[in-house]
Amino acid sequence: MPRAGLNRDRVVAIALDVVDAGGRTGFADLTLASVASAAGVSTPSLYKHVASLADLRREVGVHAVGDLVRLTSQATVGRSGPEAIRSLGHAMRDYAREHPGRYAAVQVPADPDDPADAALARAGGDAVAILAAVVRGAGVADDHLVDAVRILRSAVHGFVSLELDRGFRLPADLDASFDALLDVVVTGLSTLGATP
Repeated sequence: MPRAGLNRDRVVAIALDVVDAGGRTGFADLTLASVASAAGVSTPSLYKHVASLADLRREVGVHAVGDLVRLTSQATVGRSGPEAIRSLGHAMRDYAREHPGRYAAVQVPADPDDPADAALARAGGDAVAILAAVVRGAGVADDHLVDAVRILRSAVHGFVSLELDRGFRLPADLDASFDALLDVVVTGLSTLGATP
């Protein structure tokens, strides 16, 4: 008999907590057994609520991307240009530091050929749309939009990944370094905006 109050939404919520408790590798290490243990049920009981580990991982990804979309949208609303870029960068970094397992789930793209990934693809599209709106608002021409989105995302992700992996060992202030990174990104993106 399923545990009282356990349903698909609750199983996903428990999985999100398990993923974050696992830190940077929490998403990669996610198992049905770990979720069942946290839920206080046997692993087979989860199959009443999720079809498979792949199904659960997909749901975790959809929720994680949705969380990041909401946070980056809130951080950039009413802002434009360099201010929006900096706010977006800080929102992404804050999310990764507060939810490292979920942040790792955000990095797993949807399979465009798998209908089961449709919700994840839509969520990913929303995330890219926010990045595109921010760099477009910074003056980047449409013919450089994809480049600008990739530059912004990879710069922030690279810094955040190194930070989460404790890859920065020098004593200098990480917050100041992150602000300097965003300054460099803002300057670099301005050159894309100036290119005909």
